[in-house]
Parts: sequence; structure tokens; C-alpha cells
Amino acid sequence: MTDSLGLPILPLKNTVLYPYVLMPVSIGRPASIASVEAALSSEDKMLAAFAQRDADVEQPGRDDLFGIGTRAVIKRMARGEEGIHLILQGIERVELLELEQTAPFLKGRLRNFPLPDGAEAEVEALQRELAGLAGRMQAIAEPAVPVDLNQLLAQVEEPMQFVFLVAAMAGLDSAKAQSLLESPSQIEAMRRLHTYLTHEVQVLEIQKQIATQAHTEIGKEQREYLLRQQLKAIQRELGERSPEESEVAELRRRFEELELPEEVRKEADRELSRLENIPAAAPDFQVTRTHLELILELPWTATTTDNLDLAHARTVLDEDHYGLKEIKERIIEHLAVLKLNPNAKAPILCFVGPPGVGKTSLGQSIARALGRRFERLSLGGLHDEAELRGHRRTYIGAMPGRIVQSIRRAEVKNPLLMLDEVDKLGRDFRGDPASALLEILDPAQNSTFRDNYLDLPFDLSKVFFITTANATDTIPRPLLDRMETLRLSGYSDEEKMQIALRYLLPRQRQEAGLTAERFQVPDETLSAVIHRYTREAGVRELERMLGRLARKAAVRFAEGDDRAVVIQPSDLAAMLGPERFFLESARRELPPGVATGLAWTESGGDVLYVEAIQLPEGERLTLTGQLGNVMKESARAAQSYVAAHCDRFGIEPPKGGLHVHVPAGAIPKDGPSAGVTIATAIASVWTGQAVRPDTAMTGEITLSGLVLPVGGIKEKVLAARRAGLKRVILPRENEKDLPELPEHVRQEMQFVLAERLEDVLRAAIPGLAERLE
Repeated sequence: MTDSLGLPILPLKNTVLYPYVLMPVSIGRPASIASVEAALSSEDKMLAAFAQRDADVEQPGRDDLFGIGTRAVIKRMARGEEGIHLILQGIERVELLELEQTAPFLKGRLRNFPLPDGAEAEVEALQRELAGLAGRMQAIAEPAVPVDLNQLLAQVEEPMQFVFLVAAMAGLDSAKAQSLLESPSQIEAMRRLHTYLTHEVQVLEIQKQIATQAHTEIGKEQREYLLRQQLKAIQRELGERSPEESEVAELRRRFEELELPEEVRKEADRELSRLENIPAAAPDFQVTRTHLELILELPWTATTTDNLDLAHARTVLDEDHYGLKEIKERIIEHLAVLKLNPNAKAPILCFVGPPGVGKTSLGQSIARALGRRFERLSLGGLHDEAELRGHRRTYIGAMPGRIVQSIRRAEVKNPLLMLDEVDKLGRDFRGDPASALLEILDPAQNSTFRDNYLDLPFDLSKVFFITTANATDTIPRPLLDRMETLRLSGYSDEEKMQIALRYLLPRQRQEAGLTAERFQVPDETLSAVIHRYTREAGVRELERMLGRLARKAAVRFAEGDDRAVVIQPSDLAAMLGPERFFLESARRELPPGVATGLAWTESGGDVLYVEAIQLPEGERLTLTGQLGNVMKESARAAQSYVAAHCDRFGIEPPKGGLHVHVPAGAIPKDGPSAGVTIATAIASVWTGQAVRPDTAMTGEITLSGLVLPVGGIKEKVLAARRAGLKRVILPRENEKDLPELPEHVRQEMQFVLAERLEDVLRAAIPGLAERLE
């Protein structure tokens, strides 16, 4: 061939023509048909086939064609309705130099582009490797017309002919085929084809493996199905039942022996009939069977007999808990009602109190006193309503709610069910669990409670529900209205001492493997632990401290020291570390402007000193000490009242600003009960008269001078007693709370009941008593 030659150009879409290869081509574009017509009109019937870079281009130009193509001769041509059908024979590689014309067909100036020869040994090695890969691919693909590769290899005259023939058989995509055609040398062409064939063989092997597995699984299922059908036929001939039929028959027998409500029995029979007609492999079979088993396991009629011996109940409650007189009396009342009326509905109690006062353990004691089964579930952090009501059976992994699960575990329909932390229920897009509790805890509704999973009415009216909470603020009002609230206030120091001696110390001694002779904690040591290492309303932290002391003693015995351990107050620093709390003791003298207040906290009561000073300039009221909005409003009301009644107190109207501070400044404080204390401090600083140092006070005030009642009286009085104060000023309406105090505390303390702020000032500031007469 000459250096360059002009030939018609045939653009190819999504295919590449190799040298030495016969390939059928169908064309329909006018320009392509014109190129073929021009080639056919020539003597040698030659054209050049170039692959398009983008198959969507209908009228390709120079930039739309790859630069390397194949010179070909038209071996056969046939015309059809949709265009022309050709058989092209590839001759050799050519390079497109330029286009000589673009209409009515493409014609280009070309030059041949032969492949450089490679080393014979390497070429022969690669050719054998390619032959092996082609054979593997042919064996996997299983073509309809098998090709004898050995015979084909014997007919090949040069290596590249074999390469292009194998590439055509492999059916490479257009990008790989063009890359192979553009190879710079024979060795590189063989290497590229080797890479492509290796990939194709791996893909074909994986496809065959997947197809084989699928065929095997289908065959296995069909075989198992046929075997099952044959087994059923054999069992029918022998008069035997299949395992599924036996299982359904066993369920039916159990239902016949079980005493069920009429509505439940009808639904169970309907489900059993449905189960008999469901294939064992169907998903509904297991769902229905599990539902029927739940019905069987629930105690529809099973109950325990209540122990109605009131003396026994008192003994059990006193054994397990110290104090808590009101709670114990309420349980005795319920037992008395059950004794006279066995059909009475169980009460729904709500124990409200700070952590560690024994709310949960009290529920266990009540169950023991009644002789009932005890089940507890925590509601703290529960967000999903379905946790209580259950999930619909249509969902995958559906389960009954916690209430039904607890009844199933108890195996009786009248257990004592304790719902802990009812004040910490969550609420989000999954529903409101507190609303679900409205039906569960309503005696008028829970006799026909329907769990979403069970979907049958279950009687919860015999269940003794007890809920616990630290506070009632976060409990919805409709839910709180369904429960009888019983408040457990904090323990006094004497009560903590008795609890430690009777319950905590023996329990920790036993857990540490010690005896009363080997490990002793005297009363003065217990008192020091209570005052200096714990500050709480309950006794949980106190038990931890006693546990630490017991473990320290256990270490000594484990190391071989057999001497009895008696913990003295002086030993506490070495065993428990430095003192953790320092009591706010009563100040011996109070300067004008300082008053002693009482506060309630979750860990019990506390003493607060309110300090006020007069500023020489300014008219504003400055408040410090991390006060909340309610406490700030109380301070403003106190300032306004005292300023409005300066004439009664015999003082000049104050000039300048006023600063009120409530230490400790790092602790947030809020609430209305500091109103009388702030007013007393302001009156003291403006009159220059000191407040009595042995007197503490609490109460809310109004602008008209009324003293309103507040809560937490027991905790506040106990805090005043711990601080060494002997006198407490309380609102008159809080007189009803004094019987809650221990008898010895009422005898030790002096209480002043006030109706108006003048009564407070008269009792707290001796220097104002004469002016207010």
C-alpha cells in the first residue's frame, strides 16, 4: 500500500472492526449508505471503518472519530427495508490523517499503521496463555456453535491474527476493543487482551456460580416440597399426623383444658381454625402460633389469695422499713377493705419522694405483706407508646407490651406491679406513653385493657399498681388524677441512725462476709458519717459509705489480721477521705441586714442566710446569688412592702440602692418560700435592728403583707435543727404539717405561727417588737 490513500469512511457505533476478522454490519444513515455505495462502485470495494467516540452523534466529523481504524473490503451486501446489511473483512490497521470531504459521505486520507513485531519467545508465551484463557471462557460460556480453538490456532499465520480473532470472539465492549486496536506493539496488544480476558473469565465464573447456586436452591425447594407432599400422603395412609397438624392439635387440646372468658375462647377457636389452613412455610403460620401461645400463657383466671391478717401485714412492713407511718396505715386500710369486701378494686398508689427514701423497696414489702407476686418495670426514659401497649402483629418483630409481659411473668392476674420513675416518661413522634397509662391506671377502664399485640380484653382491675416519682411537676394532670399520691419525705438524723442500725449496717456487714463481733460501727461514728459524709433525704449514699467501711475492714481480715475492727470517728478521714459536707451552723450573732431562711432541696432541707446592705447611691434593687425568677419577684415584693410601711417601723424612707445576696453564690435557688426572710433582712438593715440568731423562718408574702403557706416543712425544720436553731417561724396555715415531725423534734423546737409579715418581724427582730405593738 502507498503512504497515503483516500477511501470512503464508514463510522461505526458501539463496535470495532479488527483486521483479519469478518464482521456483519447493518447501516441506515444516509451518509453511511453513500460511503458503502462509493466503495462498491470502486474496483477493490474497499472502505475504512472507524469507531465513533460518542454513539449519539448522527453526523460525525473528524473530532467525533477515533484516529485508528481498520481498512476493510466489502465481502457481501444485501439491501433490506431498514437499510443495508454488509459483511466486512478487516485487512489492516490505518490512521486517519484528514477528511477530504464530508458530504454526501465521509472520505479521508489514510495511511497504514502496522504493529511492530515483538520477541518471539514472549509472543509465543503470551499466545499460549491467551489460548488457554480463550478455552476457559469458551468452556464457561458454552456457545451454541462450539469452535475448535486448536484447529483455529493451526490455521493462523501470525500472532496478531490470533489476537484479533480471539478478541472478536470475546465480545469486548467498544472502549476495550478500541484500546486493543490502538495498541502500540504486538506485545502490548497481547498483554491488554490478556488483562481483558482474565477479567471476562472471572466475571463469567461468578455468573455461572450464582446461576448454579440459584438452580440448586430452586431444585432443593422443589425436592423438599415433593418430599413433604409424599410424606403427607404416606401419613394419611397410615393414619398419622404431620408435625404441623400435631402441633395444632396440641394447641387445641391445651385450649380445651384452659378456662377462658367466652370472648377470648371464640377468638382462639377462630385463630386455631385459621392456623390449620395455613402452610407451615408461610410467615403467618409462626405469627399466629406465637399469638396463640401468648393467649395460653396469660393467667386469665389464675390468682393468688391475699393474706388479710392485719397483724402479719404490720409486722412485715415494720420489719422492712422504719417509720413511714402514713404509708403503712394506707396499706392496712386496703387490707381491711378487702377483708370486708373481697370484690373491691385494687388501689393505684403513687409514692412521691426524693431518691433513696425506699419507694421501690416499699413496694416489695407490700407485696410480701399481701402475699402477692411482685413485678417491677422502669418507665424512666420510655418514649415509645408501643412499649406499654404492644405492637400490631402485622409488624416484623412485634411483641406484646411491657404490662402484658409482666402479667405473663407473674403467672397470676392480681400481682403487685410497680411502675418506677413515672415522672420521667418521654414523649416524641412515637407517641405519648403517659397517655397510654391513662387507660392502664384507670380502675373504670382497665378491666377491659386491650394490648395491641394481644388484641383481646384483659382484666387489669385486680392488679395492685404502685407508681413512684421524685416529683409530680412533670406528671400530666389527667394521669396524676387517677392515682392516690402518698408523699415520702426525707428522714431525720435520728431516723437515719435507726435505719442504719436495723437495716443498712447488717446488710453491708453480710455482703462483706463479716460478723457483728468482727466489724462494729459505734453510734457516734454513724452520726459523724450521717452529718459529715452524706447530705441526702434518703439513705442511699449512707449505705454506700457503710459499704466502703465494711470493705476496708474486709481487706484487713483477708490479709490475716484477725483483730475485731471498731470504726471510730477519728478513723473516718483515713477510710472515707476528707469530710465531704460542712453543716451551715447557726451564727452566734447576726448583724443588721442578715436573716436566717430555710429552703427545700431534693436532698432534704437546708439553711440559707439572706444578707442585705444599703448602698449610698442609686435607686435600684441588686440581687445576687443565682436567684430564680420567682425568688427575684419575692425580693421585689419584700422591698416594696417594707418601703411602703416605713412609717409603721419608725424609719425614714431609705435613700440609695439596696443589695440583697443569698450565699452560696454557686448554687441556683428559686421558689417563693424565701419571701419573709428577704423582707426581714430588708427591715433589719433599714431599721438597724439585728435579727435573733436562734430563729429561722420560711413563708411566701404578698404586697398586702399576708404570709402564705409553703411546702417541705418537715425537711426545713430538720435542717434548722441540724444547724442548732431552736426557733422557727412558719405560716399559720402550715400548722397542719407539724404532726408529720417526729415527736422529739416537736418537743425540742419552738414554733411561731404568723399570719402577716408584722407577726414575722415582731418575732424575729426584738428591736421592732415595741414599734409594731
